[in-house]
Amino acid sequence: MELKICHLYPDILNLYGDRGNILCMEQRLRWRGVDVVTEGVSIGEMLDASQYDLIFVGGGQDFEQEVLLEDLNGGKTAELKAAIEDGIAVLAICGGYQMLGHYYETWYGQKCAFTGAVDLYTVGSKQRMIGNYMFSCDELDTTIVGFENHSGKTYLGSGVKPMGKVLSGYGNNGEDGFEGARYNNVFATYSHGCLLPKNPKLCDHILQTALTRKYGACELQPMDDALEIAAHDYMCARLSQK
Repeated sequence: MELKICHLYPDILNLYGDRGNILCMEQRLRWRGVDVVTEGVSIGEMLDASQYDLIFVGGGQDFEQEVLLEDLNGGKTAELKAAIEDGIAVLAICGGYQMLGHYYETWYGQKCAFTGAVDLYTVGSKQRMIGNYMFSCDELDTTIVGFENHSGKTYLGSGVKPMGKVLSGYGNNGEDGFEGARYNNVFATYSHGCLLPKNPKLCDHILQTALTRKYGACELQPMDDALEIAAHDYMCARLSQK
């Protein structure tokens, strides 16, 4: 088996070590004997999303997102929309999460149109939502830990479910108690700080989603995740004391 990953804008959207998610997915596949190929696609480079099994989009600052707008409108938006509707797995973090929505409206009223690949939108605020946080994930019957740092407040539209409920921190907007977005095989979240190494159950679920789409029903070989689980449980205990 082989999984082909697209890292979209790897040289621009890579806050707080988001590339570590790529490294984590690659290694967990290789440990199981699954071949993996990762290709970066940046500004000015054509995206043929149909040739990939999984697309990763990391986080970026507001300025960096604005820089990408023209390039997104040059064909990448149509490719992302088609890929998502076709069930290709997507993991999007923070700025990448926001870019999947219809628009980002700054707190002073400037509206930046994004891809509209997922029915959601983001509105900027003067409040910065920052810190280690955790949220429940009913889909996996687990708790996700991560680090958030955003001033944008994201709101989900029709047919889009949250990834989970906030247990500590802010999440999508600091108002409705939800975090992240799930639509088709999209996993979108504000969780920086190398989300996947601290949450191996989520990592494997995303990988299995991509492999199942490509090869049909399959199960990933269990692994010894004692260290990863220890890191996860440590953060859960620390955040539960707040």
